[in-house]
Amino acid sequence: MSYDVVLFDFDHTLLDSDASLAGAFEQSMRSAGVVDAAAIAGHYADFDRINQALWRQVEAQQISPNDVKVRRFEQLIEVLELDADAHEMADAFVEGLVACGELFDGAIDLLDDLAARSRLGMVTNGIGRVQRGRLARLGLSDHFDAVVISGEVGASKPGPAIFDVTFEAMGVSDRSSVLMVGDSLPSDILGAANAGIASAWFNPMGHQANPDIPATHEVRDLPEISPLV
Repeated sequence: MSYDVVLFDFDHTLLDSDASLAGAFEQSMRSAGVVDAAAIAGHYADFDRINQALWRQVEAQQISPNDVKVRRFEQLIEVLELDADAHEMADAFVEGLVACGELFDGAIDLLDDLAARSRLGMVTNGIGRVQRGRLARLGLSDHFDAVVISGEVGASKPGPAIFDVTFEAMGVSDRSSVLMVGDSLPSDILGAANAGIASAWFNPMGHQANPDIPATHEVRDLPEISPLV
């Protein structure tokens, strides 16, 4: 099966988001007056737990991505008993997210290869300022026919509405010609199923598959996407 349209997730699929998050967290903690590197590293697990729980609420359509921006720091300040301002920490974190993190090896080569024979789109759960800032810094803004960000359109994966926005923006009428590439089963792969399109699960760590959320394809490395298209 060949695909005329390939949609990509961004975080943890094309972008090394772990490095981006760690760098941004350091900036946010320094803005709160915590400058000891060991202390910052020691608190990251608390932040990661809070952050992941909030993004699961986004996937469950319970809150919006924009709600996550400040709420994660309100909760972190309470847990760590910091004398800090959540909005200031959130602003520093956003700046860090834009400035930190690089693409996975092979990402640019894959996009260039696919662009020669397919139309490319991005469907990402995130905050518009962050995602568009990252795309600009990494030189990716012009690689996609459409970039649809949940925080801008008011709909998130795995719901079908964000895909409907993407299809309209790209003029897609035949959903059988569309492939969604992403790392998250409950967001990207379930979202693709809800939208009635094929999916490729990017699973570099070899995580256990979930039979309740089957992917059309599974790959361990980004270059494995190319033969599917």
